[in-house]
Amino acid sequence: MLVFDFRIDKMNITKTSQSKRPYRMSARADAANATAERLLEAAWRHFATRPYEQVRLREIAAEAGVTVQTLHLRFHSKDELLGAAYAWFGQREIASRPPAPAADIAEALALLFDRYEEHGQAVLRMLSQEDRVPAIKRMTDAGRAYHRHWVQATFEPQLDGLSGEPYECRLAAILLATDLLAWKLLRQDMQLDRESAERVVAEMIRSLPPAR
Repeated sequence: MLVFDFRIDKMNITKTSQSKRPYRMSARADAANATAERLLEAAWRHFATRPYEQVRLREIAAEAGVTVQTLHLRFHSKDELLGAAYAWFGQREIASRPPAPAADIAEALALLFDRYEEHGQAVLRMLSQEDRVPAIKRMTDAGRAYHRHWVQATFEPQLDGLSGEPYECRLAAILLATDLLAWKLLRQDMQLDRESAERVVAEMIRSLPPAR
């Protein structure tokens, strides 16, 4: 009788253990995701504010509350961490700039300037290093491709009816007006207030000749 009771208890223990296992696995996955989020956030802060050569993986790991070994197991190398951190940053930027035709040019530019005001300096730092760090060049090229796609979608009304060379020329003009370096020229070099800078860019786009 005692043996039989023991077996029942063992079966109950096993069933309880099995039922708890998915929760433990889910908890581990949540913890791993939280660790990755902390690492990527810390990495982007370092890469965005320091020259590439001065970024130290041990400092990123310490800021994220993990060991350097944990960082290496997840990202393997400094270049891979940079790519992951840039993608982490880029996903948030994409979510803040919906790729759809803008109802109004001023509305689209206000959205764009929001992003430039918040992260423009960090991206400028990346651009200043792209010629000497291949990993950064891959990231900045991806950023340019995304910006081109965003402009094509957002300013579709200004591009409508054009094709071939006229389309590419009009697109190039809008890309030039909305480029991060145009924002830098207006806001930092010329020291225009934001409202005036947005007005200048809007006038550049509105002054483009109508499609023929």
